[in-house]
Amino acid sequence: MTVQQAEKIKKNNLPKWVLALFPLVLLAGLVALFIALDPLSFFTGTFPPLEQLTIQRVLFPEKNQIQVSVINGGPHTITIAQVLVDDAYWQYEITPGNTLGRLEEATIQLTYPWVDGEPLPITLLTATGLTFIHEVEVAVTSPESSGASFLAYGLLGIYVGVIPVMLGMLWYPFMRRIDRRWLSAILALTVGLLLFLFVDTVLEALEMAAELPGVFQGVSLVIFGTLFSLGVLMAIGQRRGDHSPTGVATLIALGIGLHNLGEGLAIGAAFATGAAALGSFLVIGFTLHNITEGIGIAAPLVRGETPRIWTFAGLAVLAGAPAMLGTWIGGYAFSPFLAVLFLSIGAGAILQVIWEVGKLLLRDAQRLGQPAVSWLNFAGITAGILIMYLTAFMVKF
Repeated sequence: MTVQQAEKIKKNNLPKWVLALFPLVLLAGLVALFIALDPLSFFTGTFPPLEQLTIQRVLFPEKNQIQVSVINGGPHTITIAQVLVDDAYWQYEITPGNTLGRLEEATIQLTYPWVDGEPLPITLLTATGLTFIHEVEVAVTSPESSGASFLAYGLLGIYVGVIPVMLGMLWYPFMRRIDRRWLSAILALTVGLLLFLFVDTVLEALEMAAELPGVFQGVSLVIFGTLFSLGVLMAIGQRRGDHSPTGVATLIALGIGLHNLGEGLAIGAAFATGAAALGSFLVIGFTLHNITEGIGIAAPLVRGETPRIWTFAGLAVLAGAPAMLGTWIGGYAFSPFLAVLFLSIGAGAILQVIWEVGKLLLRDAQRLGQPAVSWLNFAGITAGILIMYLTAFMVKF
């Protein structure tokens, strides 16, 4: 082939954008042809429609009033025909209507004389005769949307998020004075704390994912949300290359903050629906549980110069303030999908922090000529897991 022939063939080649779009055009035509022929119509007469109705939230805005939020997670349209409350048919109003298309949401309003503090089963009956049951563990009046409740949720987030982290960081002067070997053990303690947080966050995300409509693919959302968060933060960390004590502490605070955002969502939703109204010990338990997070943030700072007070304050806000945002979202606009997504992102962030602190331990061990996995460090990891496990008794119910 001559040079002239090669240039002629090159000139006759189609533009790159045409080559890129050509398979997509064929795919669109194939989909259009499938829809036009509708081969599945030969089978619809045999099987009933697939219905999947999910009750996302039940609120009790005032005495004798019930508000139920539902979503159609199935492939077919669903018509809500009846509502049963405590095994009795009850009159209701539904907005925007009782027929829901795929992924459409609706709100059901009921006037029912519910009893404060007692459980309440709610059943939705569709036009095809399928039933979808939701058990309210305890009926309690939900907080009203007002400035006072907004402030109360914010204070709740501060109490379970910012304050415990600040209290935990008060161990910094003590850690500053201990021997180098014990400092490595405290870093190992931080790894243990974060390991427990990672496992706890993933389990919470999976628990909420099980309640999502199947179309949202809850388990896949947890796995890939965690991996995506891990990948993004590792890429950012490699680009910045900040392995200073303050940089590592900031990463720890960021990971814990994302975890506390998901935790705040759960707390806000629990208080809004009455699940947390069984006792104030829940808030106390979260406070004790989160104090250890402050220790984990302060531990890397011991390796460098004494930070300014504003550094401590900034780290405490970064780790604890997301709990405030979480309580507001959970209290006023709770979304199971967002809860799973935020918890997954938090899990990935915690995993990335474990990686960074682990590398910090390895570098310290190499510099001191000591084994990275010594008995003292192993004891620190074990102690961190045990501390988180024992304080979790106060918040699990």
